[in-house]
Amino acid sequence: MSGAALGIEIVVVFFLALIILHRYGDFKKQHKLVIVATLLAWHLCFLIVFILPLDVTTTIYNRCKVHLNSSPLESTTSNVSYTTPAPRKHECFKPWSYIPDGIMPIFWRVVYWTSQFLTWILLPFMQSYARSGGFSITGKIKTALIENAIYYGTYLLIFGAFLIYVAINPKFNLQWSQLQTIGIAAANTWGLFLLVLLLGYGLVEIPRSHWNGAKKGYLLMKTYFKAAKLMTEKADAEENLEDIMEEVRKVNESFKYNHPLRKCVDTILKKCPVEYQERMGRNMDDYEDFEERPNTYPTEKNLAKLHKQVIYSVQRHRRTQVQWRILLEQAFYLEDVAKNETSATHQFVHTFPSQEPENKIARYLYTPTVEWYWECLLRPWFHRILAVILATFSIVVVWSECTFFSTRPVLSLFAVFIKLAEKNYNYFYIEMACFLTIFFLSICVYSTVFRIRVFNYYYLASHHQTDAYSLLFSGMLFCRLTPPLCLNFLGLTHMDSTIAKSLEQPTAYTSIMGSMKVLSFIADGFYIYYPMLVVILCVATYFSLGTRCLNLLGFQQFMGDNEMTSDLIDEGKELIRREKRKRQRQEDGENRRREWKERYGNNREDSSRNRNVQADQKESSFTETNTTRLASKYTRSNGRNERDTVELLQDAEPLDFNADSVGEDPLDSDSGRYQPGGRYLSMSRSRIFDDV
Repeated sequence: MSGAALGIEIVVVFFLALIILHRYGDFKKQHKLVIVATLLAWHLCFLIVFILPLDVTTTIYNRCKVHLNSSPLESTTSNVSYTTPAPRKHECFKPWSYIPDGIMPIFWRVVYWTSQFLTWILLPFMQSYARSGGFSITGKIKTALIENAIYYGTYLLIFGAFLIYVAINPKFNLQWSQLQTIGIAAANTWGLFLLVLLLGYGLVEIPRSHWNGAKKGYLLMKTYFKAAKLMTEKADAEENLEDIMEEVRKVNESFKYNHPLRKCVDTILKKCPVEYQERMGRNMDDYEDFEERPNTYPTEKNLAKLHKQVIYSVQRHRRTQVQWRILLEQAFYLEDVAKNETSATHQFVHTFPSQEPENKIARYLYTPTVEWYWECLLRPWFHRILAVILATFSIVVVWSECTFFSTRPVLSLFAVFIKLAEKNYNYFYIEMACFLTIFFLSICVYSTVFRIRVFNYYYLASHHQTDAYSLLFSGMLFCRLTPPLCLNFLGLTHMDSTIAKSLEQPTAYTSIMGSMKVLSFIADGFYIYYPMLVVILCVATYFSLGTRCLNLLGFQQFMGDNEMTSDLIDEGKELIRREKRKRQRQEDGENRRREWKERYGNNREDSSRNRNVQADQKESSFTETNTTRLASKYTRSNGRNERDTVELLQDAEPLDFNADSVGEDPLDSDSGRYQPGGRYLSMSRSRIFDDV
């Protein structure tokens, strides 16, 4: 299994990142470079979380070998019982996930510096490039460089401050390794500052969300609240789109097809919705000699700004439309759950059938009875039990964050668990304990990244509704948060040489970070005492201080004891009731049409079949009559032929064939002319020259 565990986890984590990205991104519409860059950033961050437990077990095994080689051999002359292999306390067992020496340092160095290159250089540039309204690659690159000039200048200023501090300190001699350590310390300091904020929110909010999910009616009330807010946002997005499309219409009418900037206008029109494109048209029929008139047209810079606004407004409008449909389905389902809780038949009944195609296997296993027991009976208890487990983990994390700096005695519970397992060399237990610990920490941090919303500039919306800017920004956050998260985890378990100074061999991940002795006030101060602020943040989150502050600022948040929240819940309930009546009318109309078709469809088919049979019979009788007349026509006198020729040359307008006059021969009349209701049989295309 040498290196096999590493390869397996790389593949598994890649598909995990791909599945999550597919839920939020749109592989068909978004640019391929955006998808690849975001996928690479997510993959590297998730990979660090999953591979770090293997690094811990490999480090423990290497320490065991060092102790075994350095300890003196036991004497075997006095008693044979000392050398019996029964206890085997001085023998090192190789873990199943052991990674050979030399692989992990190279692996961590490649992963870490690649993620840092992505988060500090490439992804910010791609963000500006994706949001740019330029019409060419050169224009977009120029805009991205200008927007990131201040961004990169801030980084250089911070790095220069650290560099000056080290340069004026006579204790240090500047070397490349020390400069590298300064850069790593600056990046980790910024990441740790944001990490504690997100962690303090997630440690409280995740268990509380599961506990509230078990309450009756809580999720339904919150859905009503979301419906009222989303309807406001939806109306605002539609109004904004209408305003932008009006500007596009004016620009489209002002630029004729011979204008040099007409291509830019056509590019803007392609980004508009189809219905607006059909409404506006292209207006290419009018020619205008713009060189003889004063230039009153918008400049290319103004068109680029309009192009940017069109992309943003169309994306926002599409997102709100999809979110509204999804929220309606959730509200209808939660109302069905509330109705079925008092069902005596224990059969879950849906008000509306599911619009998504059902899987046959899922429909066979997830029957209405099973669905009722899960939704109405088991699911609330599952959420309560899960909330208790997560709350216990949160308490352990908060305690360990406040006490992990103490090595004698060891107060961090995670460090205690790892030390107990290390004595018996139970590598499987060590890996599971490390994995669960860092996985819970990453869930608390990453879930907050997925939940937060910075107005409409950053918002991770599911069901493929996240724009390119938000995807790239999430990749930046993950790459900046993951390294300090891993260092914090190693500190909680006392696997970091900065905390446990007696460690003879640090982990491979710690070794690439360099020695923090260059910046002692960060290693011995900020890294140790700043995580204690998580206690204050947890208390603030528990009492919803942030939510109350946002409410005071005018940003409505869901709060049970607030009058504005109650008003929004009532408004959302009325909106859901209105949409439900609309859906019911549509369902009733479809049912009536289906019943009408089933009741009268067979009669219509029989009547149409009878009409077809009668038409075939008339056609066959007409053919027989025509054949008989043609046979008798050649036996007539030459006067009849002359008469046909004269009438043909007179170009008399033939009338439509009347089936009732089939049995009559208009030319057999005494006058020798055609009757008003008939038509010359000799005027048929196949027999037109037979009489000549």
